[in-house]
Amino acid sequence: MNKRFLILIMGALLANITLAKHAYADSNDALAPKSSVRDALAMPLHTVTIATVSLEQSLLFYRDGMGMQVEGPLNISPELEKTHRALWQMPDDLSWQTYRLYRKGIESAIQIRLLVLSKPMPTIHDSWNSRELGPFSLGFPNTDTSTLDKHIRTLGFGALNVLESYPIPRADGSTYQIDETIFNAPDFNHGVAITRGNGMAQLGPIDANGKGGPAYSAQVITDSESQLTFYTDVLGLEIRSDRVFKSAGDKGAMNLPNGTEFRFAIVYSKGATTGHMLFVDFHNVEPIKPKNAPSLPNIGLGMWSFPVRSMQQVMDNAKVHGATIVSKPKQVNDPLVGKSMVATLRAPNGFLIEVFEEQR
Repeated sequence: MNKRFLILIMGALLANITLAKHAYADSNDALAPKSSVRDALAMPLHTVTIATVSLEQSLLFYRDGMGMQVEGPLNISPELEKTHRALWQMPDDLSWQTYRLYRKGIESAIQIRLLVLSKPMPTIHDSWNSRELGPFSLGFPNTDTSTLDKHIRTLGFGALNVLESYPIPRADGSTYQIDETIFNAPDFNHGVAITRGNGMAQLGPIDANGKGGPAYSAQVITDSESQLTFYTDVLGLEIRSDRVFKSAGDKGAMNLPNGTEFRFAIVYSKGATTGHMLFVDFHNVEPIKPKNAPSLPNIGLGMWSFPVRSMQQVMDNAKVHGATIVSKPKQVNDPLVGKSMVATLRAPNGFLIEVFEEQR
């Protein structure tokens, strides 16, 4: 085990210790870890990759709005670019510049790898409609969604609806309040501002300005069983919460048809308290199927990247599960994932999954 990966694991262990007063210490919290980080195969979601042709709008939302830091364009060698093309199935006539967006001082926050494409490509989504299948959002925990809501709208970004406040039940029957706005981010993505109230821990660490994240990412799916089985059986993740909700309809943050019911599954790396995934599967309304694949090189949120303890175990699991292996492991020295062995898979809905094992 190399030093950098050991630091990552120890950081996760320390997070579960030092956040005992901050994250999920309450036994009433349904999102409390069910197992230990020592049992994890895939660690928390590390990087999301977004393809765009609008650097200006992306920086306006993620940097000026959500308070992320920016590095780039990064120096990508011709050799690394060639490897990325193979891993991500990027066409030969497409070039791009790479930017890194991150939360300063919060190592557990998800990074954004922003690929600024040299020419327009098809978009993963056709609109911001909540019923469109595929990658849906990035979640930004914060201590004051009301203030952040006003700030993002001042920058010119709309939302699916007005800020929604609603109760979530605890195990003991009591409730706590959620404040949530789902913004229309660039490239038909969504950025979610979310605050957990009544003394509950936020969904990820918060910086000195009261902003955090990205702490999670969401998808709208069909056939939950095959989708969730991929993440649990291939990547070794755990389902932390699995409920059926009835939406607030046109009063709710997702602005769904009145009476909409959906399965809402929350998936974490074992022992983790952030870097999780949300999956929405509608029960009584028809989802909308976009025309284009939910994957790079199409514009939008096209890939999730996970550090893993054993690349061989993931590859073995993928073969047993019958998952599509896009690219077998390749050695890279990448500014976002370091010196690693990297491979790519496809989830059952065609979404691209990158896994990497850091090397000595």
